Amino acid sequence: MDIARKKKFSQALTAAFPHTLPVLAGFLVLGIAYGMLMLEKGYGPQWSVLMSAVAFCGSMQFVAITLLTTAFHPLEALILSLLVNARHLFYGLSMLEKYKGFGKAKAFLIYTLCDETFSIVSSVTPPEGVEAKYFYLSISLLDYLYWVFGTLLGGLLGELMPFDMKGLDFALTALFVVLFLEQIKKKGNWILGLIGVACAMLSRVIFGAENMVLPALAIILIALLAGRKKLCS
Repeated sequence: MDIARKKKFSQALTAAFPHTLPVLAGFLVLGIAYGMLMLEKGYGPQWSVLMSAVAFCGSMQFVAITLLTTAFHPLEALILSLLVNARHLFYGLSMLEKYKGFGKAKAFLIYTLCDETFSIVSSVTPPEGVEAKYFYLSISLLDYLYWVFGTLLGGLLGELMPFDMKGLDFALTALFVVLFLEQIKKKGNWILGLIGVACAMLSRVIFGAENMVLPALAIILIALLAGRKKLCS
């Protein structure tokens, strides 16, 4: 990377960092929990960090702990992975236009696009004088590093001290609440937030808490498509 690009990336990194602070707080706690859970099942820090660095799919990584410690059924694991991560299809498509023309950086942006990164990238715009490609790349890179570092920290801490993990998984819920509140602060987003909440509640009533995620996403998509003219006006 030449000096000019380094300067642009450094500038973008500085601008992006404040937007990622909620993710930093959440990912450190969740990463620590994941690293400790992996250690409890016999997988040292090197394995949990490798999983986080390669897979980078927090919710599925927690599910994978069970898959790693029970009889392995490849087809079942594949279907479960698709169901857990199917939501990426919905917001991944919405990023195609935003990431258009980003060249080689696009591959990394797609690879590291998680719920939290999507929430930030879809709601903030690069400050004046900051190149969009480097700004969004900085957000993705920071979130990715937070998760990997949190996992490493959890594995190392788990080896040094016992830890009561009761209630620690609530950090994920808290993180999503913070990101949601940040989203609806933006002008025009509050109505979209209400639509999302209403559709999720409807899905829960119809399909139950255990099976509501995919139907909720489908209902939200239908609602947004049906009202796109009014919402965009």
